Amino acid sequence: MSKDPKNQEARIDQFFSGPGARADNWRDLVNSAKVWAKNPGDRARFDKQLAQLSVTEEYHGYPGPHLMAALQEIAASDDAAGTSSLAMRITQSLQTRSFRQHADDWNLHDEGEGTAPDLLPPSFGRTEAHRPYFETLIVTGIPATNWPTLCAEWRRLRRPIDSFIYEPVFVGSFEDAFCATILNPDIAAVVINEGFTFRSRHDAPVLRSLTPSMDQQEGSDVSALKLAHVLKRVRPELDLYMVSNRRVEQLAGNPEADVVRRIFYSVEELLELHLAVLEGVQDRFDTPFFDNLKKYAQRPIGTFHALPIARGKSVFKSDWIRDMGEFYGLNLFLAESSATTGGLDSLLEPTGNIKKAQEKAARAFGADHVFFVTNGTSTSNKMAVQALLGPGDIAIVDRNCHKSHHYGMVLSGAQPLYVEAFPMTEYSMYGAVPLRTIKQALMNLKAENRLDRVKMLDLTNCTFDGHIYNTRRVMEECLAIKPDLIFLWDEAWFGFARFSPFLRPRTAMGAANDIDEWLHDPKSVAAYERQRSELGANPSDEVLLEARLIPDPRQVRLRVYQTNSTHKSMSALRQGSMLFVKDVDFHTVEAQFHEAVFTHASTSPNQQLIGSLDVARRQMELEGYGLVENAMEIAFAIRQAVAANPLISKYFRILGADNMVPAQYRESGFVDYLSPGANWVMALRSLREDEFCLDPTRMTLVCGTAGFDGTQFKGILANRYGIQLNKTSRNSVLLQSNINNTRSDVAHLIRVLAEISGEIDRSLSHGGANARKTFEARVRSLMTDVPDLPNFSHFHDSFRGDAGTKTNEGDIRSGFYAAYNAAGCEYIRLADAEIDRRLKNGPELVSANFVIPYPPGFPIMVPGQVITQETIDFMRKLDVKEIHGYDAAEGLKLVRPEALAKLGDSHSQTHGIKAAAE
Repeated sequence: MSKDPKNQEARIDQFFSGPGARADNWRDLVNSAKVWAKNPGDRARFDKQLAQLSVTEEYHGYPGPHLMAALQEIAASDDAAGTSSLAMRITQSLQTRSFRQHADDWNLHDEGEGTAPDLLPPSFGRTEAHRPYFETLIVTGIPATNWPTLCAEWRRLRRPIDSFIYEPVFVGSFEDAFCATILNPDIAAVVINEGFTFRSRHDAPVLRSLTPSMDQQEGSDVSALKLAHVLKRVRPELDLYMVSNRRVEQLAGNPEADVVRRIFYSVEELLELHLAVLEGVQDRFDTPFFDNLKKYAQRPIGTFHALPIARGKSVFKSDWIRDMGEFYGLNLFLAESSATTGGLDSLLEPTGNIKKAQEKAARAFGADHVFFVTNGTSTSNKMAVQALLGPGDIAIVDRNCHKSHHYGMVLSGAQPLYVEAFPMTEYSMYGAVPLRTIKQALMNLKAENRLDRVKMLDLTNCTFDGHIYNTRRVMEECLAIKPDLIFLWDEAWFGFARFSPFLRPRTAMGAANDIDEWLHDPKSVAAYERQRSELGANPSDEVLLEARLIPDPRQVRLRVYQTNSTHKSMSALRQGSMLFVKDVDFHTVEAQFHEAVFTHASTSPNQQLIGSLDVARRQMELEGYGLVENAMEIAFAIRQAVAANPLISKYFRILGADNMVPAQYRESGFVDYLSPGANWVMALRSLREDEFCLDPTRMTLVCGTAGFDGTQFKGILANRYGIQLNKTSRNSVLLQSNINNTRSDVAHLIRVLAEISGEIDRSLSHGGANARKTFEARVRSLMTDVPDLPNFSHFHDSFRGDAGTKTNEGDIRSGFYAAYNAAGCEYIRLADAEIDRRLKNGPELVSANFVIPYPPGFPIMVPGQVITQETIDFMRKLDVKEIHGYDAAEGLKLVRPEALAKLGDSHSQTHGIKAAAE
């Protein structure tokens, strides 16, 4: 978010500054202390920074009130050297995270110089085994003066046999609890006592703008249960515990208390509360399959099955391939097996630890069911399409979706009705499909009495380039037209968003849970009836297209599916994927899903892949919030660095939301994350209201203004500088930050961009007028002389035997298999005059296969599609090297006119038989 660190006062609610910003603030404090040490009269800046830092540090376990008070006391005694030394120790401990394991970091003096009595028990940091560290937020109405005593009581509960170590963090108000939960990613559990106040004692204007969005404001219900609901909405992965001195039996029986893991009476059982906190974290830490796989690898196993590489004997005893074993390590081979017994499980029909691991993943991602998939989200998509659609079913599909969706239609025999995304011609890419377009398709089908055949809406969220749908609005408005419509959201790139409170509502599962909650709210029926009355008995299509439609909650069958490339945004091995289900009618298709699993899943799945999916879930439940926060912070740092550098910004720029999302789809008026005055209140309004938003972690870097096409620049970054990326367009490359990135990665990227910009600058400076003219011509060809993006035309009539007149769905399966008849196909080269003659005079050119140029990476032709002048012009202007489904030497593969005639007769006969039967 945009802010000037020199002029803006720090407030407790500036939580868009993530872990990196906190580290920067401590380093700035150290630098100010050093300046003060050199210039004894110059301590004002240090005092100001320490005062600001002290506010936000109240929400962290380390350095904690003891060390913060010591730092303030040393500074107050005018000991600049001592202040600088302690500030540096704290900063180094935060940077290295050593405080999580070393007790000395919590002491005022270095080891050997004395210790602070009773600060930590002897067990802390003394065990050799690594114990994960977390922090527990304790919300209490007890005066702050008593917190040190209470903190000491909690610390005395620690035992050497505990699997984890945690530090309590105390707050005394609703606002402080809300802010600490957002600001401190180390919080893994929250204990909520009664009697706290609402207001923070600190300034929090942005926070007070956000709390109404959580249905909470001063004067309303500030009970412990209400706070629990708010915190669970912000970070659903947290374990919440309530401590009450009232009738806990009634509270425990209240369905509203389901958000709480356990309720305790008063503080009579502090040890039990301590053990409950540890048990809750252990429940998230447990990885059923991975834990059993580790145990299996340590057992002496005799292998008489078809996997010689298991146990590694054939590798480590070999003179010729031993290097593979040394490279990968022994455990990889010890953990390999084709068995599904002996502590393992079957991915095809899980009944043991894989089943338990999938259940934990369902909890983590807000789904009812989860399927682990070990051959990528391409397979997850095909599984979902095959299980949910049958021959003749109509699916409304984004034409620019991943090819796996198109192939899924071929496999299932469903008929895709392609809808178009808004074009971004200047950058040779598409955005997302406007809701109006989707609603129009549904209304056209309804007008022709064919709405019953529409089974699915299939969209990509977010798109490759970062366009995020308003998933809740899309589903609600479509359900208002067809209450049992199935939604398949391909969120291959967006799995991490579950762990951001700002992005989660825009995920399929996040929106589905919100809709489900609304459906069970008695107010939902009233809202529907009110709109029905306002719209009248027979509203026109135009009225319905303009209205924000509300579905009838009594008719809705909520059926939502989400696919997720776990390996793309979490710590899973390549091809690790998950398929999430939230479907009230899943029992009616469960058998079909198992058949789809049998069809697509290997009978020899990779054990390490399954284990990595299990571990990825564990990590995201325990530290995903902080990791995603860091990924977003990295993205903001890159955006700011590129924009602020006068040399880099001369030739490169990262497109903002205003460039990526047309104004008509940004109803809130949001411009960009870097716009002056932008903050999370404005971003949250955009995420709630706008039809499309931009994923902040996906950055389109325009390189055409530097004279490079996307493919060329991608090669330069990879070959010269070791920077990898995978998506390009005619004049841009896509950068994406993820949970693996660090500030060092940012520094490397910015240095490289500065170096390349300097080379361009020097080349133009030394090359004279001709060099500049050549450069400008190159930039013009990349940025101005760009081909128009082709839309999907229509299927040939031979593949539309039972189609309507207002919609363009077709039998893609028949079109696909038409190519299997070699005699019925022909090839015509792209430059051949025959192409132009047939475009003008006929017969029509009909594609026999998928043609997918990279970039842009979407099919500009599908089997059975009529090829238009628009598509040919685009193909002829393409200067990319990789075009799947097209061989320049042979030309376009087309279905011959006479073969089309035969197919048309066959379809007509089939359609006539069906009609007669009906």
